[in-house]
Amino acid sequence: MKAAFIRETGAPDKIQYGDLPDPSAGPGQVVVKVGAVSVNPIDTYIRNGANYWPLPEPYIVGADFAGTVVAVGAGVSELREGDRVWGSNQGLMGRQGCFAELIAVDAQWIYPTPTDVSDEEAAASALVGITAHLGLVHHARLTVGETIFVRGGVGGVGSMVVQMAKAMGAKVIATAGGSEKADLCRRLGADHVIDYRNENIAEKIAQYSPGGVNVFWETLRDPDFDLAVSCMCENARMVLMAGRTARPEFPVGPFYVKGCSLHGFAMFKASPEVQRGCAQDINHWLSSARVKPLVDRVMPLSQAAEAHRLQEAHTVAKESQLKGKLVLKPNL
Repeated sequence: MKAAFIRETGAPDKIQYGDLPDPSAGPGQVVVKVGAVSVNPIDTYIRNGANYWPLPEPYIVGADFAGTVVAVGAGVSELREGDRVWGSNQGLMGRQGCFAELIAVDAQWIYPTPTDVSDEEAAASALVGITAHLGLVHHARLTVGETIFVRGGVGGVGSMVVQMAKAMGAKVIATAGGSEKADLCRRLGADHVIDYRNENIAEKIAQYSPGGVNVFWETLRDPDFDLAVSCMCENARMVLMAGRTARPEFPVGPFYVKGCSLHGFAMFKASPEVQRGCAQDINHWLSSARVKPLVDRVMPLSQAAEAHRLQEAHTVAKESQLKGKLVLKPNL
């Protein structure tokens, strides 16, 4: 089979595209013929040498996939050959990645793909959708009628948070850079969009939600806690999902006097059972068109190195050139 893999960590050009042996389904596993995969920032960190856990040799990159089951291993009863499925959490915690024509995946990380959802949509929704759901439902516990601020409303996770928060009955304030992205953010469902290039975020939040927001969703790697706490209401919750090396100042007094809480999490540490619950809601929202992933472009799997370069430039270099996910397909 063809696969995108590395034999040593480093820059995007370390990714090779070539032949590797076809996988087989071990106990509790299925083999999936991949229809689409998508790129996440964590993929680029691991490829670049982030020492989170030991990597297989060679290491196939990538966490998110969608495709069709072609073989079923011993002990798997809920999946059959021909089932369309999607999943995430590959290439993480020492598991092999998924940027390949065929992948062997533990059945606990696999979810059914609704008949009216494409492989491209399912793959683009995987990690970012589960992350958004975990933050909104399990950590922030967003409720109907509350107001949420989302930093980066057209980003991979941010666009999912905007749509899911609206599906949950919340009022959404989000940021976007420039008029084109602001318009896109409104189409996703944001009630108010702040152009962070030309508008003052604190002033606009005060205008749109005078009492402060109930949830402040931070996507920046270097959070501005002074801004966040000043924009939060009593008993508000702040969600962190990035910034492993960040060491920002923190306004302790204003934070605890308001009775606020801070929630940080990494999606790949959530149990298979919890993530399956997320997937059930994601499938419902995808099928009912209440959530639709933003896809910047679809590329051949053979261009995985270029996709990593684009993602890294967007995430690390802050070039802000992407409007949604990069999706790759083996059969292009």
